[in-house]
Amino acid sequence: MVVPPVDHECSLQKVVTDLADRLTKLEHENAQLKKTLFGKRSERSERSKLPRVKTGEPATPEQANATRRTRADAKAKAPTVRVEHKVPDHLRRCTACGRTDLTPMGPGKSTFVWEFLPSKFVRHEHVQEVLRCRCGGCVITAPGAPKVVEKGQYGASFLAHIAVAKCADHLPIYRLEKELARKGVPVARSTMNELLHRASALLAPIWTRLLDVIRARDIVLADETRLRILKDAGGKPKTGFVWTFGAADTNGGFDVAYHFAENRSGSTPKTLLEGTKGVLLVDGYSGYNDVEKVSTRRRAACLAHVRRYFFESLKTASIAQEALDLITELYRVEHDAKEQKLSKASHLELRKQLAGPIRERWREWLDAQRSRHPPKSPLGVAIRYTLAQWNELGVFLDDARVPLDNNASERSLRRIALGRKNYLFVGDVASGKSLAGLYSLVATCESRGINPFDYLADVLARVQDHPASAVDELLPAAWAAAS
Repeated sequence: MVVPPVDHECSLQKVVTDLADRLTKLEHENAQLKKTLFGKRSERSERSKLPRVKTGEPATPEQANATRRTRADAKAKAPTVRVEHKVPDHLRRCTACGRTDLTPMGPGKSTFVWEFLPSKFVRHEHVQEVLRCRCGGCVITAPGAPKVVEKGQYGASFLAHIAVAKCADHLPIYRLEKELARKGVPVARSTMNELLHRASALLAPIWTRLLDVIRARDIVLADETRLRILKDAGGKPKTGFVWTFGAADTNGGFDVAYHFAENRSGSTPKTLLEGTKGVLLVDGYSGYNDVEKVSTRRRAACLAHVRRYFFESLKTASIAQEALDLITELYRVEHDAKEQKLSKASHLELRKQLAGPIRERWREWLDAQRSRHPPKSPLGVAIRYTLAQWNELGVFLDDARVPLDNNASERSLRRIALGRKNYLFVGDVASGKSLAGLYSLVATCESRGINPFDYLADVLARVQDHPASAVDELLPAAWAAAS
């Protein structure tokens, strides 16, 4: 038997390559750990900064002035209490001639001081008139107060306050219990939990319809995040998931709906989006793969997720900045289109003329760099992730309504993450579904600039008597238009 010669040089080279790959991976993990513990979370660098169009600090003096005017207009609508200050008697004398018959100069000098009046709860006593006939044949009682909860003592505005405190302000029930006690209305936590469930059950026709409206739209954005369940069907703790589905209407208003599920399997988006058509914009999670099997939706990928991979590889491969610069160029095209307020047709044409060539340069860069970096290195992973979703990343070139990223969905999940830090978990699956319904209405209200308390206080008092066939009239957008 002839033993082939051993190429020690090749073996050593392979060992060195493997060790270098492992070192790069460990350096990346160490950099990510330091960033998590000590670093800033923002991914904005000096070379990739764009003027902010909608949120954050104003980018230009004109935007700053517009922001100040908006705040001033809002404050001008606040209730005003007029307090008049008279000149004291001992000062009502002319310092020059001594006359005391001084005359007013116009309406006076006005200044404004903002004061805080603590909110309070009021107990309404409803007295029903009772009439009887002298013949003793009948007794007539006046109709009583309309009640949201049958035989309950809490009105629609009370339930709305609890729902907004939980879903908009992220207050756990035990903190709300302390707040109410300070205001002289001690309410047990169990009672407030029951009221939350009751409010969600009453509003179920509305938030169910909201999800139906969203799933029927052409462009749907989706994402998911975890939320702990204290007790599942077997009485054991478990990790559940909140799925968010968002879509803009023809007027640009953005609606959000949440759905709670016991797991992260793809059965949730598959079931909810079955039979629909259009585009589904999501990240690279495989749980969305089955949607294309049960619908005619085309999947689009999120550029922000791709960018994050390259940003995280900067510490170990500075050449990743070239990819970040190309991605920034794509966002500049979108920024310019928004600044120019282009029509959909002009916007799409601009994308094809400017963004298309940028993508071609990016693809050339990816193909050139792919063989130069180990597959498991941070940059290698970023390149493979991008190429795996390359076609999905180009869907925005076919439809101007498709955003470059899924950031709107990620923003809608922040309220879940904030709530999770405060109340930690939901009691069971039913509680998770109930909370998701309330979150849907509160998030949509805030997205559309609607005060969620005003909305909930009104529809909670009306929904039980409202015709089921006209439930669309109670959706936040229609409610705001009618109001």
